[in-house]
Amino acid sequence: MSMSDFLLIGLFALLGAVAAGLLGAGVLWLIRRRSLTMSLAVVVAVAVTAMLAGTLAVARAMFLSSHDLAVVTMVVAMAAVVSLATALLLGRRVVAGSRALTAAARSFGDGGHFAAPDGSANAELAALSRELASTSAKLATSRDRERALETSRRELVAWISHDLRTPLAGLRAMSEALEDGVAAEPERYLRQMRTEVERLNDMVGDLFELSRIHAGALALSPSRMSMYDLVGDALAGADALAREHGVWLIGDRIEPVPVEVDGKEMSRVLSNLLVNAIRRTPSDGTVAVAAERSHDGVVVSVTDGCGGIPDDDLPRVFDTGWRGTHARTPPAGAGLGLAIVRGIVEAHRGQAAVRNVPGGCRFEVTLPLAEA
Repeated sequence: MSMSDFLLIGLFALLGAVAAGLLGAGVLWLIRRRSLTMSLAVVVAVAVTAMLAGTLAVARAMFLSSHDLAVVTMVVAMAAVVSLATALLLGRRVVAGSRALTAAARSFGDGGHFAAPDGSANAELAALSRELASTSAKLATSRDRERALETSRRELVAWISHDLRTPLAGLRAMSEALEDGVAAEPERYLRQMRTEVERLNDMVGDLFELSRIHAGALALSPSRMSMYDLVGDALAGADALAREHGVWLIGDRIEPVPVEVDGKEMSRVLSNLLVNAIRRTPSDGTVAVAAERSHDGVVVSVTDGCGGIPDDDLPRVFDTGWRGTHARTPPAGAGLGLAIVRGIVEAHRGQAAVRNVPGGCRFEVTLPLAEA
């Protein structure tokens, strides 16, 4: 057989295959929204039809005998039956796995948890099942966090309403007494009014700071400084409050570790922690402050003598509005101080944590070291 004959055979086979392929592509487009089983059956039918069309075209061009043409057609037909049966079985298996996966995915879409369907699945469906399981876990965590945040918001609104109503009622009573001229000691009334106004101003300032943190609008101006200086200034600022409550401040383990932080915001963090510790430590108790280098950076700890926090409350200590039990609730404040601490520390790429120690609890703030 000459080269021209081979080229002619190839041409006729190509024409037959192209015709079958175009026909199959049209059928696939028409059933594109139908079952995968039908699509697999069409693909197999296209392959067999392409082979049969090429064979018939070559047979007609080469003038094959009727016997030879019947044999070739029989072979192609048997191959078509086996291929089509295999495609249908594979399609049914894939469709069954897809339906089981759809039913399992519907459960966590309705608020439940995803459980991978039983039975073996191909690599693609198994990978999709793993991704759905991961997404389900993330959604469950997000739902739990959303519920906790909603609870914190409601508690915050209730506590803020109460804490605002009390000083406002006092201010109204004192102002009316001064206006009516029935105040026995006007100067004492004025001093008390000033105290209440400062208290309200602090609460509004805390709310504004927390709103900036939650909105991601907390602009930091970091600079390189020593943790020794930061802690020393915070201890000096809290000394008067500690003396008023009869609490001893100790800061004998403070290393001069360099950090790169916003001095104003970090001073607020240390001040909030110290005020929180002093108010919850009984008279003649001790509040110890330490700043030490660790493998994670620098750890600043404030240890008080509050007697400890219930284990159930430990995860909520830094939540907005949390103030613990009545025995731990200070005379002022709406439970925003520790939430502000966590927000500022996380804005510095750090972490805030708390744990119980003998006689009290320890708040720890971990900050990255300043780059050399």
